[in-house]
Amino acid sequence: MASELRTLRDAEWDDWSDALDRAFGGVPPSRENRALRRALTEVERGLAIWDDGDCVGTAGAFSFGLTVPGGAEVPVAGVTAVSVRATHRRRGLLRSMMRRQLGDVRERGEPLAVLTASEPAIYGRFGYGPATQDMELSVDTVRLPAPDLPGVEDVRLRLVDPAAAVADCERVYARLVPGRPGMLARRPGWERLPVLDEPGRRDGAGVLQCVVAEAAGEVVGYARFAVKPSHDHAGPTGTVLVRDVEALDPVGYAALWGFLFGIDLTTSVSVPGRPVDDALPHLVPDMRRCGIRLEESLFVRPVEVGAALAARTYRTPVDVVLAVSDPFCPWNEGRWRLSGDAEGAVCERTTAPAGLALSVRELGSAYLGGFALSALAAAGRVRELRPGALTAASRAFGSEVAPWLPHGF
Repeated sequence: MASELRTLRDAEWDDWSDALDRAFGGVPPSRENRALRRALTEVERGLAIWDDGDCVGTAGAFSFGLTVPGGAEVPVAGVTAVSVRATHRRRGLLRSMMRRQLGDVRERGEPLAVLTASEPAIYGRFGYGPATQDMELSVDTVRLPAPDLPGVEDVRLRLVDPAAAVADCERVYARLVPGRPGMLARRPGWERLPVLDEPGRRDGAGVLQCVVAEAAGEVVGYARFAVKPSHDHAGPTGTVLVRDVEALDPVGYAALWGFLFGIDLTTSVSVPGRPVDDALPHLVPDMRRCGIRLEESLFVRPVEVGAALAARTYRTPVDVVLAVSDPFCPWNEGRWRLSGDAEGAVCERTTAPAGLALSVRELGSAYLGGFALSALAAAGRVRELRPGALTAASRAFGSEVAPWLPHGF
């Protein structure tokens, strides 16, 4: 029987989810995790490939709003749950799902698709380019003093139940979203993800905890964390495992980090991912003790080149013709004239000579301002066809604030 690709049906979700779990190692999720995943799944956006009644391929998408340079919220497809059963590889099944999905995204009017990649090399051939980076830190809190700023003493810190504080924390998060490209406007239900605390995934750490920072009676920041105790012959060597930490101002941010640095019986703080321009390394006297490591995070794929480039603003005025190659989504192929500045932009098809030549993947990498067109050109991935076009466009595509994905999906 030939494989059949079609939209997921509600009654098929369990089989679809089981197939996905097997593809990612076969470790069953907790009941709480599975229930949350079921609640967040947009079944009508799910794709499944069936072979003689077995689900052998999966793909899905979430409907998010993504902040782009200039602060606008752009509707995007958050691609997720992509898998092909090991027995069915090298048959073009993944390619067929990716093609169908991008066509569906286009029909929905979403100019961008985004994803996080377990294996980044897979998605470049479908037009996805790395667009943001995470800064991971492992901070030596024995050798570094706690962050401090004038006014920290006026910030009230309270330990609260993580679930009970969700509404206050979400208000802080929502106020931060427009200020940083790459941040996701969470849809209802997603507020449950940051407080999911599965005992089987704690890796020796204690329960999830939450501390909120208050100023003038208002919650201005929060940190969610757990403590992983350990000892050696000299005494306690516990680690504070930070899940997320956000604040509306530098003083609140410093107060939260000061608290995390000072937790009893710990000697380090582990932070899984912060923006590359995060303040923490500048709140301590020796950033070498922060154990900084960078890795790519969000991958961006322009689905409608004209609409995507017109949806953001530009750091400096730009007027450039881009020769875009996109064999996977041929409706994007051709020359596009981008004219814009800090107030807005227009991007339309043109027959004028091109200033730059690049693929849609490079356009995705540069889109949020995290990777410079000039750096991509130095790697041979962008070609300058008109003298001066590269410098002007690279400067315009930049972002004052580093793009950052706050959580996976």
